[in-house]
Amino acid sequence: MKYLTGYPEPLLAQVRQLLAQNRLGEHLRQRYPQRHEVRSDRTLFDYVQDLKADCLRSSEPLNKVCFDNKLHVIRNALGTHTSVSRVQGGKLKAKREIRIAALFKDTPPEFLKMIVVHELAHLRVREHDKAFYQLCTHMEPNYLQYEFDLRLYLTHLEASAQPAAN
Repeated sequence: MKYLTGYPEPLLAQVRQLLAQNRLGEHLRQRYPQRHEVRSDRTLFDYVQDLKADCLRSSEPLNKVCFDNKLHVIRNALGTHTSVSRVQGGKLKAKREIRIAALFKDTPPEFLKMIVVHELAHLRVREHDKAFYQLCTHMEPNYLQYEFDLRLYLTHLEASAQPAAN
């Protein structure tokens, strides 16, 4: 349960019990029955821009937002934010990009929002510190719950992908 390191042992025991009973997936489906409608890079860009306009109006503009098939959970990257600076003439131009793992094309809207909020927060705060998480919870009050539930979802995906032991 690598996605849940650092959580209290009583909570981990509950997760282990759900996994042993093969009920973690059903628990998550009951909690998050809907799937979002954001399927293309264009709709993702619009979705992110709307959220950015609501919460981070004064931050630098985004040049690109897309789903990325190359981002893998194994590399601990569910999303990335990059800023590339180039000199053009006498000016320094910066391009900002957000890439979201393609895994999020088929998840509940809460999980997509959580990862987008996370990456948008990095436009203002680079480190995962107190100010970062305060900004995340400002943009999405249920951010911490969604993050935990996403970790449960990743744990479920990992457990269901492994063959059963004999």
